[in-house]
Amino acid sequence: MFFDLNIPIKKSPARLNTSKKSKLPETTTTWTTAEIADIERRVDVLVHLGYTVLAFSQTVNKKIDPKTHVNFLDNLISQLRTRSGIVYLKRLNIILDQDSEKGFGLVNASVSLFNAYDLIALVPTTHNTFSSACLTHSLPSQLTAHIISLPLTLPRLPYHMKHTLIRTAIKNGAVFEINYVGALGGENDSMLVEADAAENGPNAKRNWWASSRELVRVTKGRSIVVSGGIVNEADLRAPRDVANLISMLGLAQDAAHDASSKTPKSLIIRAKTRQTHRAVLSEPAVVFPANSDLAESSNPIEKLDMEDVVTADSPQPQKRQREDSGPSKKKKRKQNREDTQLVA
Repeated sequence: MFFDLNIPIKKSPARLNTSKKSKLPETTTTWTTAEIADIERRVDVLVHLGYTVLAFSQTVNKKIDPKTHVNFLDNLISQLRTRSGIVYLKRLNIILDQDSEKGFGLVNASVSLFNAYDLIALVPTTHNTFSSACLTHSLPSQLTAHIISLPLTLPRLPYHMKHTLIRTAIKNGAVFEINYVGALGGENDSMLVEADAAENGPNAKRNWWASSRELVRVTKGRSIVVSGGIVNEADLRAPRDVANLISMLGLAQDAAHDASSKTPKSLIIRAKTRQTHRAVLSEPAVVFPANSDLAESSNPIEKLDMEDVVTADSPQPQKRQREDSGPSKKKKRKQNREDTQLVA
């Protein structure tokens, strides 16, 4: 099972004024036949290459405004053809810059908006946003961003990847993403196009190799996910080709294979915990044995007796003292040694 967790989707929702009294226009998203056919061709190529879990990504620049934000991935996935054994996911990318340092929309009041997405990824472009992504937004909560995607094709990363920040993010369960689109020149790196910081051609390749090696060195090859980030289906690569590519960054062969299979799977399982209280994996349930008296009652709590409940205030049973039946084994061994010396 192989994963591609970054399939960029570009769409500009049409704005319609449905009421003169409304201050903000309502937004709707309509997909043309040509747009659906283009995405279907990309999905067909990915399935042919061996990918089974596909995450369509929507990119937002600077911050999210709940009043104007439109989730157009719901409407898209409902129109795609169902394929046996293929899973579609929805992902939200948030590009963070200097304007995002004061806040970018990840607040408790917008939990229902972010619950519609399966994955949340942050793309920090400043030192403050990178520190916030690693220390604050990777903590388990209903607004956890499990993916930190770095702009690897920039001429130079605008921040230093400190070991303390990286270790904290990995300990909290976050992963660092490498999009192999930069190794092909970066022409279709849609996230950097949104941030007006795209670098193309040989310079983008050189920047990608240098930044990716540094990321692998700092993370020691752990918690790394490799994705595509490609718009043109001609640039897509098979999972094993991608594993051979990123193994040249210093990753071991098994770690390069896990970057597109095992690690993304664990990431998706952790991302599902955003919809539970304090990121608990599942709601606990008490299961009674089938042959017990509690299982026969409609209300098992009524069958419990106060004598069976042990609280912290109740006296603990005292340990039974060992009866003095004779000398201990240690004393017996010492006596035997003394007897042996006397005989000798």
